[in-house]
Amino acid sequence: MHAENGDHIVVESAKVGSARRSGQIVEVLQGSAGEHYRVQWDDGHQTEFFPGPNAMVVPPSS
Repeated sequence: MHAENGDHIVVESAKVGSARRSGQIVEVLQGSAGEHYRVQWDDGHQTEFFPGPNAMVVPPSS
């Protein structure tokens, strides 16, 4: 998975009945574990995020 600053990320819940998470990628990070992201989540908090198979990158709308 590759993303750029400004892209959005959507993470589908792994549990039935749990909510989907989404946020904006504010920084693309490189490390021994590969590309990962600093994400400003829609609920206001910011974390470092390592995407899994339930994550999808969505480019910003024009």
